[in-house]
Amino acid sequence: MDDRPTSVIILGSTGSIGRQALDVIAEHPQRFDVVGLSAGANAELLCRQAQAFEVERVAVADADAARSVREAFSGRVAVLDGESAAATLASAGADVVLNGIVGSRGLRPTLAALDAGSRLALANKESLIVGGELVKAAAGDPGRIVPVDSEHSALAQCLRAGRPHEVARLILTASGGPFRGRTRDELGAVTVADALDHPTWSMGAVITVNSATLANKGLEVIEAHLLFDVPYDRIQVVVHPQSIVHGMVEFVDGATVAELSPPDMRLPIQVALGWPDRLPTPPSRMDWDRPVALEFEPLDRETFPMVDLATAAGRRGGTTPGVFNAANEEAVAAFLQGRVRFPGIGDVVAAVLEEHTAVEDPDLDAVLGAETWARGRAHHLIRALEDRTATCT
Repeated sequence: MDDRPTSVIILGSTGSIGRQALDVIAEHPQRFDVVGLSAGANAELLCRQAQAFEVERVAVADADAARSVREAFSGRVAVLDGESAAATLASAGADVVLNGIVGSRGLRPTLAALDAGSRLALANKESLIVGGELVKAAAGDPGRIVPVDSEHSALAQCLRAGRPHEVARLILTASGGPFRGRTRDELGAVTVADALDHPTWSMGAVITVNSATLANKGLEVIEAHLLFDVPYDRIQVVVHPQSIVHGMVEFVDGATVAELSPPDMRLPIQVALGWPDRLPTPPSRMDWDRPVALEFEPLDRETFPMVDLATAAGRRGGTTPGVFNAANEEAVAAFLQGRVRFPGIGDVVAAVLEEHTAVEDPDLDAVLGAETWARGRAHHLIRALEDRTATCT
């Protein structure tokens, strides 16, 4: 038996997922050895993390932050810098690379980790959605990609209860976000603060807005299709406001297996780091000495169209899922800046998708080119919405 600790690289270590991953690792110091960390610009936190875990190599995207890290460690830590730094670090060949980078810029590090033979603990769903078959081809064995999203972690665990040909449906749960029960007309006046007030999860701003629009759930439908090779017409989304049931698998005999746990991201992170084994220290537990009510509701597709938009993009395939993601990222950024109203996010995404001509079986250049095009079109549409709003006022 190999008693060597599992070497781990964490990409996006200063973000929410990265910080919680380090919390999990700190609880299992004999099991894991952190050999690399990457961050965007938070030099102060990255230095503290590198020192606490005795990391010898870090990657920093921002040049000024990289300079600060170099000065802090005076050559004792190797510092990679620039846009390609995270991908270079990911290619180092660690046992596990946890990709917690937000957005499609995580694609190159995802490919680099898989090309280096590492197991990929994937919190950066966008890289799979944008890269699609490129990422699956780089993985070869689908077991080399272990999802960190709570929903897909739940599905992976539930799928152990049966064989692939016995699976009838995958069921993704959605909390419904802060606007569950509202109509589309009522969403026109919501503020950024309203959208960031998630009822059950604590996440970064972009992910929280994606949860409010349910774009996040649409991305998760595509991710589930790519991870588990289940057709889109056998993947369903249901609203579950308690966020205790994270995913369910219905089998051909009608039996449904569900994964239940408190809304605590440290559990799916721990599952991914230790996969296929379970670690014996629970980050949190259900309290079955107290009453627990579980509610399930159908998805309001009229008020929250992003799930259907994403699913349609996934069905079209090729470059279309990446276009959906890029247009959504730009529209969410504009909403956070106060440039478009909340329903305008979906309007921008729908318009960009309508204009897109998909490239089938794209290579990396085609994928990135479609992304660039989508961002440009989204910017144009956002400016048009701003001009229209200014004229009306």
